[in-house]
Amino acid sequence: MHSLTRRQILQQAGAGFGSVALQSLLGAEGLLSSTNPLAPKAPHFAPKAKSVIFLFMYGGPSHVDLFDPKPELEKWHGKAIPVWKKEDAFMGGKTKNVAMKSYYRFGKHGQAGIDMAETFPNLARHADDLCVIRSMHAESNNHGPAIFQMNTGFILPGRPCMGSWATYGLGSESENLPSFVVLLDHQGAPVNGALNWSNGFMPAAYQGVPFRSSGEPIAYLTPPKNVSRAQQRARLDLLKQWNSEFAAANPAESQLAARINTYELAFRMQMSASECTDLSREPESVRNMYGLDNAVTAHFGKNCLLARRLVERGVRFVQLYSGGNEGPKAWDAHDDLKKNHDLHCAETDGPIAALLDDLKMNGLFDSTLVVWGGEFGRSPVAENGKGRDHHPKGFTMWMAGAGVKGGQMYGSTDEFGYAAVENRVSVPDLHATMLHLLGFDHEQLTYRFQGRDFRLTDVSGEVVKAVLA
Repeated sequence: MHSLTRRQILQQAGAGFGSVALQSLLGAEGLLSSTNPLAPKAPHFAPKAKSVIFLFMYGGPSHVDLFDPKPELEKWHGKAIPVWKKEDAFMGGKTKNVAMKSYYRFGKHGQAGIDMAETFPNLARHADDLCVIRSMHAESNNHGPAIFQMNTGFILPGRPCMGSWATYGLGSESENLPSFVVLLDHQGAPVNGALNWSNGFMPAAYQGVPFRSSGEPIAYLTPPKNVSRAQQRARLDLLKQWNSEFAAANPAESQLAARINTYELAFRMQMSASECTDLSREPESVRNMYGLDNAVTAHFGKNCLLARRLVERGVRFVQLYSGGNEGPKAWDAHDDLKKNHDLHCAETDGPIAALLDDLKMNGLFDSTLVVWGGEFGRSPVAENGKGRDHHPKGFTMWMAGAGVKGGQMYGSTDEFGYAAVENRVSVPDLHATMLHLLGFDHEQLTYRFQGRDFRLTDVSGEVVKAVLA
């Protein structure tokens, strides 16, 4: 091994000056592969959307109780339905072939007559903004693989997620904030945790950064009390000087410029992240619109308001979770669907409607793609008498905002809501459509790894042109 000079040792060790915050944000330095991986990039064609807000209802909201009314379930309530297959049940003996009608009344809303349950009185005002896709289908009835697929396109861990692909393709419009931010439910993270917003085999600069809606926005970002901002700036400048000198002497070392850029981002974020998450800067009327004055809606409302503030400041992708941990803390209504959905709909209905209103008021609606949904739906038959089991064969998601044709219901499930049958939309189809709205041909947005070109949609996926404005 060749010997190192004192200067070289300091150059390498000096990375520790800002590494605690940086590693929290971007991971190990050795994974950074370009001089500035977050530099703005041009898409394949003119995009409709500049940013995405994905409202992830973790646990599996019930399509037949929220957006896809099935009169046949009323007729067959308490009876065996002919389409049910025992092997589709996740909970085995707890799920019976006994049809269960919805607990909720449905109404038609907007000029388009969008079907929506009574649980969404505020969202109903936006019916003509929504494209409700009622023919989604996925591959797994287990939360872990299903949430992986919705996030990464693949049922196993190790692939980059949607936010990583968007950041990789577009870079960042903000010099002071991450391009991809994750906002979690107050009940905790969903199953799989940080793997859901992982960069996979991409450089760590593309991974999601969890933000907190109160207190310190990002763990370990605040500098030690005995270190002033001026001292931090001086240390960073010294480190930059050393790395620049070393880079000049070693032109083949391409990672140094990336290292400098990421330290600079971490430093700038110490001010910008705190300003962005300080919701007291918003007028009281806006905070109340999001339900911050209501204990039921306060947490999800804070995250919805923060999502608007983030995209307003150039963040590309915001993933906002409703539901945390497992069971009733999420939309996972095995035992008592009405109790579960009453709670989660009450928590989210007003804040989501406020988010759509606010995006419009701030001129962001036409440049922001809003997506709502979970990893799968729920069965039309009963589990434990008054709950519903996991069900990926047919479920509902909706989109609104940039480039989306609002006021339509696209696709359908069968008469029982058991399986998608008309204009079926797979998870890769959804991803292809989202990338299209961001200005990408999903077959051409690739990342080379281990001798193969990977893409978010893997080897399938088609843009659902009917949902585009």
